[in-house]
Amino acid sequence: MNKKIEERLKQITLENYIWVIYIFLIILCFISNYYEKNYFLTNNQISKEKYRYILIFIFLVALLVYLYFLYDSYKNYKNISIYDSKKKKDFAEYSLVGSILIFVAGAIFLYIAINDQEIETELAFN
Repeated sequence: MNKKIEERLKQITLENYIWVIYIFLIILCFISNYYEKNYFLTNNQISKEKYRYILIFIFLVALLVYLYFLYDSYKNYKNISIYDSKKKKDFAEYSLVGSILIFVAGAIFLYIAINDQEIETELAFN
């Protein structure tokens, strides 16, 4: 089998594991929403802290996933050949820029989750 195809199949397998991680994070989002709602209805400080810690964990894991995609985009960008089409080069560059922006956004959300101790800002995993 072609080396490029083998590499792409490995990438797809790894991305399937990442989808499982996303499913786990979505379940954690439901749980964190439960604690957030409980805090706002009852002013229960334990629920508030559980919500914050779960949210921090969610965004930390998401940031690690975004870092993987950033690395993968960078690797694809660096592997562009002078023989590749302009369209392929442009798309690799766009993908890298998009991955950088998503990583930065994830870092900002994690920063907010850590530092907004009064949970004044609504954060959504997206």
